[in-house]
Amino acid sequence: MSGVACTSIDMLRRLVGFDTTSRESNLALIDFVRDWLEDHGVESQLVFDETGRKANLYATIGPLGVGGIMLSGHTDVVPVDDQDWHSEPFAVLAADGKLFGRGTADMKSFIAVILARLPELAARRLRTPIHLALSYDEEVGCRGVRRLIAALKERPVRPRLCIVGEPTSMQPVIGHKGKRSFHCRVRGFECHSALTHQGVNAVEAAAELVAQLKAMARRKRGQGPFDADYLPPYTTIHTGTISGGTALNIVPKECSFDFEYRLLPGDDPDGPIEELRAFAENRLLPEMRAVRPEASIEFAELSGYPGLATEPDAEITRLALALTGANRAGKVAFGSEAGLFQEAGIPTVVCGPGSIEQAHKPDEFIALDQILACEAFIGRLFDRAAA
Repeated sequence: MSGVACTSIDMLRRLVGFDTTSRESNLALIDFVRDWLEDHGVESQLVFDETGRKANLYATIGPLGVGGIMLSGHTDVVPVDDQDWHSEPFAVLAADGKLFGRGTADMKSFIAVILARLPELAARRLRTPIHLALSYDEEVGCRGVRRLIAALKERPVRPRLCIVGEPTSMQPVIGHKGKRSFHCRVRGFECHSALTHQGVNAVEAAAELVAQLKAMARRKRGQGPFDADYLPPYTTIHTGTISGGTALNIVPKECSFDFEYRLLPGDDPDGPIEELRAFAENRLLPEMRAVRPEASIEFAELSGYPGLATEPDAEITRLALALTGANRAGKVAFGSEAGLFQEAGIPTVVCGPGSIEQAHKPDEFIALDQILACEAFIGRLFDRAAA
């Protein structure tokens, strides 16, 4: 593989060809990237999950012992199950100035551009190192990158700045919402529906909790806090799934549901769950346990990540604006690993090719002009690193 020229589109074809749906291993792609780096004289470190089936990758191009700039991306993609694709999802189809395939927008194109330019970068004498960080399981709660961040904290020198290449149409982003998601399980007591006074209806208790979540969502929508740079400009609260009961003539014993909230940076991340717990403890459980003492309501956190709030005049913001030529940085509603890097003390922005409007959909695509814009962005960054 050493010495073989590779365009960004060639590299994207290779990366999309790996089925890295979050439920699958990403090791085939990671091994390919590790070998590609090694063939160009770049060593890398793998940080595995507890099963050994998935790994993060971290590599440094340029001088060691210097902070440098980290380019970060996740390798996993969302499922294609039950989606109406008009082409093979794990093969790139070029048509009408677009490249179709799972991960083209979210977010293998960013990684492909970096890897395609690697031979050029490795041959240059860099004054500022460029670090490459690839993660797993971003799509299921930013789980994998946490192990990578823990490994970075053990290093004597960490990256000084970070750019996460999520699809922003190559516009710098300095803010995104945080997220927390939960599973709630309600246990009641079943009996014949003609004798409802002897039972504890778990579905009705769950419905009251969902209604309380809706009331909280309305309050956030009406009272804020607000940030007009976000769409919508407030913290959102949402119930996504619910399941319970076995038959109409049986008072249901169990019901469970999943809910999430997406927080503006600075909004209290514990506020909504604490309010719902208090509602359960003070309003619902006394009535339920008056009938059956064993009745219960349990909450378990499924996933969560912090929001991103980078200052408009921060060094990383100024760098991203200079590299893109944009006049100002924006904010987005979707989340990323950027908040975790920022929380770890690495100033971070989000900036990458493609549109989030195309992510997670059937016939996902990236426009060719976005590939070109990313190539120009990376080229300017490499020039700065060599200056």
